[in-house]
Amino acid sequence: MSINQLILRSFKKNVKSYYLYVFALMFSAALYFAFVTLQYDPAMDEASGSLRGLAAIQTASVLLIAIVTVFLIYANNLFIKRRSKEIGLFQLIGMTKNRIFMILSAENLMLYFGSLVIGIFIGFAASKLVAMILFKITGVEAVASLYFSGNAFIQTLLVFGGIYLFIMLMNYLYIKHQSILSLFQVKSKTESQVRKISILEILMGILGITLIATGYYVSARLFDGSFVSMNYLFIAMIFILASVIIGTYFLYKGSVRFIANLIRKQKGGYLNINEVMSLSSIMFRMKSNAMLLTIITTVSALAIGLLSLSYISYYSAEKTAESTAPDDFAFITTENAEMFGEVLQDSGIGYIEKVIDVIQVDVDVEQIVGRDMENFQFESNKMRMAVISDHQVRETNVSDGDTTFAGFSDAMQTLLNLQDSGTLTFHGLTTTIEQEYLGLAKENVLPLYFTGGLTTAIVDESIYTQLAADLDPDIQLESSTYIGFTLDDRATAAVADELFNSMPFKDEFGNSSHYTEERIQKQNMGLIMFIVGFLGLTFLITSGCILYFKQVEEGDEEQPNYKILRKLGFTEKDLLKGILGKQLFNFGIPLIVGLVHSYFAVKSGWFFFGTELWTPMIIVMGLYAVLYSIFGILSVLYYKKVIKMAL
Repeated sequence: MSINQLILRSFKKNVKSYYLYVFALMFSAALYFAFVTLQYDPAMDEASGSLRGLAAIQTASVLLIAIVTVFLIYANNLFIKRRSKEIGLFQLIGMTKNRIFMILSAENLMLYFGSLVIGIFIGFAASKLVAMILFKITGVEAVASLYFSGNAFIQTLLVFGGIYLFIMLMNYLYIKHQSILSLFQVKSKTESQVRKISILEILMGILGITLIATGYYVSARLFDGSFVSMNYLFIAMIFILASVIIGTYFLYKGSVRFIANLIRKQKGGYLNINEVMSLSSIMFRMKSNAMLLTIITTVSALAIGLLSLSYISYYSAEKTAESTAPDDFAFITTENAEMFGEVLQDSGIGYIEKVIDVIQVDVDVEQIVGRDMENFQFESNKMRMAVISDHQVRETNVSDGDTTFAGFSDAMQTLLNLQDSGTLTFHGLTTTIEQEYLGLAKENVLPLYFTGGLTTAIVDESIYTQLAADLDPDIQLESSTYIGFTLDDRATAAVADELFNSMPFKDEFGNSSHYTEERIQKQNMGLIMFIVGFLGLTFLITSGCILYFKQVEEGDEEQPNYKILRKLGFTEKDLLKGILGKQLFNFGIPLIVGLVHSYFAVKSGWFFFGTELWTPMIIVMGLYAVLYSIFGILSVLYYKKVIKMAL
């Protein structure tokens, strides 16, 4: 048999074992090529005026390379170890290590670059869809077309060619440093299955759970006033990150095995077939997989957390835009409002005009704020607030002596810890007026120009008159009038927004369009969500493949055990029940721990990103869990095939 025939036969024999590796490689190449194509796509040039994200896409492509490189190197190591006996046999029949390396390199060359070319073709076919998704999410009105970029093709070949050369170097070093005896023993090296759990492992397991719980507790207290300076806040964040990651490693290293051992002791060592197939297998293999599972869990939590936060911002874009433009259009000068009103009338667009007089007053909020105001760079306990009369706000009526707040965000509420009641002191130039605080509402009544990101105080008309007669001129804004336009027909919003953006004052601070602000918010956060989503999807598939490959390796090692169990009379159904339990552990534990990590991370600071927590977070977590479960199902199907082959 010639070397070429040997290469072809070896390739045909092993290609079936590599199908998921080939899929992940094609997917990675397709996604990378589609990403790089976006950088050279002429449609992106047309959208550059409204979407400035090419630098972010380039950064994402670099991160994508890192994810794919780690995956391919890890997968290659698993596969070359599976073929260690084959390499040893080649040496026994007289082949040199260089000749064996050439055979494996030629085989890998066909598999790798064949998958790469197919992946590039898929990426080219999907590039238009990727651009359409990006434009749809960000709200950019540009036409996506099927475009093949020669630069993107060359760049993809260079990147994946470099990864291939690095993989070949690792294979060469592996073959060079292995003896024939060690090659035949690679697959037989397993964890000690009879050694008792040591005291150190028990302590490590308890410490792991304690560290994770401590990290969760500190994250829940992160913004409740427990940390009074930016330095303490930074130290707390580092502590949370370190404790959760180290705790996760200890959890896999000792906690899971310790808990499984307790369950086994409770049963007195008498385990049924399902528990033998699942519980015992997890006990003896979880320790060796601790580092891998820690990395997968941590990066999964990071991906889920970032995607949840970006989706929260995207989902809350309309509410966020209200802080800049509470009405459809906001103005701070009568001239600009009249100019735009004439344009709307000439275009036949009806609207309702609202005029509010605004004054600035220093308010002592000591009795209603549960935080030290000096930590937020306020002088003493005073806040400079916009004050308006209740007569100027529809459906709002407060009595003499009472005050209500409007336009307060979840972030400000959490940071200041506002109480439900208390006494406010309004400081005029020469007089002070005390008011009873009634509570707050999230609805914004004034734009950012007047509030400065804080709240608006609504008082009775008589109190407003007293404050307006005793103003401190040094703290008043240039404009004291807010003019808001609300369109009669929402169908005219797009035309009205286009007219607003054609006005000469559109970029002046204080003049704003609710629709423009919402569109900008969706463009910025939509781009981040698009990038994080695709990177997260890439990591999900590559990490799922790695866990699947580990199960393939374990299934092959345990096949002799299944053969013995089948001869003892256990049916395929009996064994499969145990396999299902095992896969629930192998895939379920990293998924559940990753979801819980991301939940506490998002819960601690979601209010900085938007106004809605549960709906965006549940959608992201649910979708991630469903996609992740696919690899668990594939593992069960592979074990089913192994069990069938056991007899």
